[in-house]
Amino acid sequence: MSQFDVQIDNARPSTLPVDPELARPPDSRHRGRTASRALLVAIGLAGALGALARFGVGRAVPTTPGGVPWGTLLVNISGSLGVGFALVMLADRLPRARLVRPVVVTGFLGGYTTFSTYVVEADTLFRHHDLAVGAAYGLGSLLAGTGAALAGILLARAVVRLERAKRERAAQ
Repeated sequence: MSQFDVQIDNARPSTLPVDPELARPPDSRHRGRTASRALLVAIGLAGALGALARFGVGRAVPTTPGGVPWGTLLVNISGSLGVGFALVMLADRLPRARLVRPVVVTGFLGGYTTFSTYVVEADTLFRHHDLAVGAAYGLGSLLAGTGAALAGILLARAVVRLERAKRERAAQ
């Protein structure tokens, strides 16, 4: 397998390009530009919706001065879980839908999650001499986000395997 191959389950690897829009050359230059503009607009709109969702979570789970920024932590962990889950499910269910992945993952989930706010909040905790809380938040966010992405991948793989087994039993 190359660096672009994704193993959805042990039985069937599928090759997915890093950027589906770039993997398939457009039929003509004009159509390619139109598709690229449409993709950019779709990603931008999805990103705006993701940012609004993040804002909503931040309002629902406010950060107290000197405390753990639970809202940002929740957003980044749930977004990481969503990225892992979405990438596997989209690869399995919609492998030819080349616009869905960048819109969902890059657009919505990219707008929803926030590395910059995470860094600013960790810096704020350090500047206010909350070194233990800042270190726990910084390292905990990184580990929890990575773990959540892995959990999303594993969960989606389990769903895919269960659905295939169910289809195979129905076909017998």
